[in-house]
Amino acid sequence: MRWLAGPARAWLFASAFLLVPAPHCALAAQPAPPAVPLQDALRRMDAQPLAGVWVDRSGSATLEQVAGAENLARFTAPPPPDTIYDLGAKSALWLHLKLERGRAERQEWVLEFPMPVLDLVTVYQHSGAGWRAESAGDTLAVNTWPEGGRYPYFRLEVPAGEARDVYVRIRHTTPANFPLQLITSAQHARHIQLEYLALGTSFGALLLLVAGCVARGWVYRDRIFAWYALYATVTSLTVASFTGVAAHLLWPGFGALSDSPMGMLAAASGVAAVLFVRNLVGLRRRFQLQDRMLQGFALVGCVLAFLPPLLPKMLVLHMLGAYLALTTFAILGVALAAWRRGDVVGKWVCAAYVPMTLSVLASFMRIFGWLPVSTGSQYAVVAAMAVEVPLLLVALTIRSRDRHSAQVREQALTTHDALTGLLAPHLFQDRLRQVSARFKRDGQSAAVMFIDLVNHGRIKETYGTAVAEQSLLRSVIKLRRLLRDVDTVARMGEARFAVILEGASVRASVTDRAASLIAAGLMPLPGLKPDVTLQFHIAALLLNERPLEAGDVEVALDEQLGRMSPRTRRPIRFIVPHSPPPGSDGGQDSSLLMPADDERRSRPPISAVR
Repeated sequence: MRWLAGPARAWLFASAFLLVPAPHCALAAQPAPPAVPLQDALRRMDAQPLAGVWVDRSGSATLEQVAGAENLARFTAPPPPDTIYDLGAKSALWLHLKLERGRAERQEWVLEFPMPVLDLVTVYQHSGAGWRAESAGDTLAVNTWPEGGRYPYFRLEVPAGEARDVYVRIRHTTPANFPLQLITSAQHARHIQLEYLALGTSFGALLLLVAGCVARGWVYRDRIFAWYALYATVTSLTVASFTGVAAHLLWPGFGALSDSPMGMLAAASGVAAVLFVRNLVGLRRRFQLQDRMLQGFALVGCVLAFLPPLLPKMLVLHMLGAYLALTTFAILGVALAAWRRGDVVGKWVCAAYVPMTLSVLASFMRIFGWLPVSTGSQYAVVAAMAVEVPLLLVALTIRSRDRHSAQVREQALTTHDALTGLLAPHLFQDRLRQVSARFKRDGQSAAVMFIDLVNHGRIKETYGTAVAEQSLLRSVIKLRRLLRDVDTVARMGEARFAVILEGASVRASVTDRAASLIAAGLMPLPGLKPDVTLQFHIAALLLNERPLEAGDVEVALDEQLGRMSPRTRRPIRFIVPHSPPPGSDGGQDSSLLMPADDERRSRPPISAVR
């Protein structure tokens, strides 16, 4: 630049200085952002692309340092959608919106932050007396919010025909993006109603299942239903806290623990899931190592549930995320192992926990800033719960059915004879007391028979226990063929059976059945080796002839059978009535009832038998 003379060089530097604007001149010349028109026809707008953004790294900036035309230069253009901000415990995110409502527009507008886990958001609006600040977030009790709800929202004061500035300050510890919506008041009310309708349906169905499980557990005395009810209740509270329903409806005035209840309930739900699956799969009796592992997870979860109010939030979230991931994969591993060994319950547990595992992982990826906040990521847990609950109920029903069947079989051993399947003596005695009481009350008669397989002892000595038991089973089969479904049959001793014939009032019907049974026992069975015949002695009593008490009926029939000789020609005998029935010699008793000569000498008094 030697060719420039001194005056020319001075003139050039002066011109260059005048062309460069001063810093304050640049701020003053910064054009104001255009106002966003609020039109009733739009109803809903995504406000993220409309807001200027500034991150206050110190977190100490006040509204006076941010608001005003001279400070607009610090706000940058909106970043791409779903941008994740890592604010940490100190930084704050500032947003600026300039809104204008036309003179012909009638709808009021609402600024929504559809993020129930948002820590704290403050909205500044200009009013006639100056700036007004309103705050909301899950670190504050809901009843201190300007408008109570599942997530923060604020009603905008934008008079018709005017443009107003709105400033937003956001504090959030974990990395996240912050959805921002502009919506009319009418559309907002409708949207809230639809959200609560869907959530209420899910929670209502879950609570109905819990109540049903409590009732079934009480009826069946099965503790597995109580574990399910506990697990479903804790899971419901966790999801309610995660979606903002709990803070809005269950504890709106509780803010002492800030946002710690969600972490505490998440740890508690992990404990409940571990204990429920442990009892459902039945690890304690079969797999001691896996059982101790799940017990250890449950103990760790109990300790972790008390840490959120005591430790920094990010540290607790990392610990909670690791714990829930480990417990979820442990539950899946236990279920897969049960499925591989042929347990049907394991298959249903796997099907139930796969969507829940994915939703839990997605939720914590969103909390740690690896996934953006969206409607799908926020309500994936609710959808997974809607799938998990009925599938776990199916698994619970299968397990309860198996256990109940085992209990029924165990009870059957005490109520039925193990060999023949007939009623046990104590149940027969109960039935006999009922029949006797009904006869005294209503006059409805019945016949009671005691039947002895008299050659059972000889069969056992000659052919062995197996053939003797086979003879008893053959006796039951022949006896069943002669009786009706309403008749009661029991095994009263090693080779004695008892029968109650409902409605029998004449000896002829009893005699016919008894004679048929005796004849069937004496008929050889083709192909049977060894060829064993069955010999029966039968004692019978008609209540309309001899109305005795239940205990006296058993004693009388037992004594009657005891008086019968093994070679008697009269194997069917009746207990004599108080007065002989009319026409007793006219065919009421068959010839089998005539006393044999060899028995007349040892026959008891006529007052006892006929």
